Amino acid sequence: MTPHLARRTADIQPFHVMELLRRARALEAQGRDIIHMEVGEPDFATPQPMIDAATRFLAGGDVHYTAALGLPQLREAIARFYHDRFDADVAPERIIVTPGASGALMLALAATTDPGDEWLLPDPGYPSNRHLVRSFEGAPRALPVGAETRYQPTPDQVAGAWTARTRGLVVASPSNPTGTLLDPAELAALRATALSHQGTLIVDEIYQGLTYGVEASTVLKSMDDVFVVNSFSKYFGMTGWRLGWLVAPQAYVREIEKLAQHFFISPSTPAQHAALAAFAPATIAILEARRHEFAQRRDTLLPALRELGFIVGAEPQGAFYIYADVSHLADDSEALAHRLIEEAGVAATPGLDFGDNQPRRHLRIAYTNRRERLLEAIERIARMRA
Repeated sequence: MTPHLARRTADIQPFHVMELLRRARALEAQGRDIIHMEVGEPDFATPQPMIDAATRFLAGGDVHYTAALGLPQLREAIARFYHDRFDADVAPERIIVTPGASGALMLALAATTDPGDEWLLPDPGYPSNRHLVRSFEGAPRALPVGAETRYQPTPDQVAGAWTARTRGLVVASPSNPTGTLLDPAELAALRATALSHQGTLIVDEIYQGLTYGVEASTVLKSMDDVFVVNSFSKYFGMTGWRLGWLVAPQAYVREIEKLAQHFFISPSTPAQHAALAAFAPATIAILEARRHEFAQRRDTLLPALRELGFIVGAEPQGAFYIYADVSHLADDSEALAHRLIEEAGVAATPGLDFGDNQPRRHLRIAYTNRRERLLEAIERIARMRA
């Protein structure tokens, strides 16, 4: 039987890094040692206070649906976190707990996108963003960005790309794959540009908290008319728990609630109870120690890569990625990524996953491995090139 596939599926590309990960796993099954620097997942376990909270909850056996918007006490805890950590006043009623940050972005797009609406997205950028836009019958439009603007869009660029069909702009700070930030003044200027065209700004803050040499912040400290996507996956180390949240302008919350009821019923109940312990002082102490470790990894890896000829035009100040120009080392970053796995036992992500803006010149390298392994990876790459 020939399947009848929706036309949109032809525009949805796979994660190319998953092909590399499959190959890495196959090599590991053969006994090869692979140093993983490809997947955007912290290598630390979920902090014990969160595991303990989930275990206590599960022991009671009362594991049922929560409200579609999430546990009221978790929404309140997130609001307190914004106030205590960032001096931002965010009403709990505006916070929607979601199945991961992807669920949050789905809800924001579903609530705002009509068929044919354009969304402006920086390129390179996180690939799922453009595919989610397409899934809701929107049209993703790439904004090519480079090291000269720290891979972030400028207000002039956004204004020049805006058309009558443009619905809004999605930005990330810190960003994936580049780890760069937008400062408050830049975010304010981008918001002003979007508002001047009656558009919407969505800010991806899922790496919030993972910043180095600069204090973590939130756009919500000064704005309440933007959508903010966040996650318990990265800073809080809960990737497999699949829990995130969306902060929406108050006028959208009821409509988003209806969508959440139909899309998800509710977020994971055990994950929400685990997350209630995420903001406890003991948990934050663990997370801050891990942030310092990530900073040391970045400071170890950056000069070592440059010594090998990798060009890092915009140093990352957040997340756990280095986006490097490898055009002096190879004609094609995808071919280089396959060589690195096969010959050096090092896995990194080619730029092909992150858009159409010179992807074959770039590799994303994740420092989600301990420093000894990062230095070993550098030694292996050096031997491969010798």
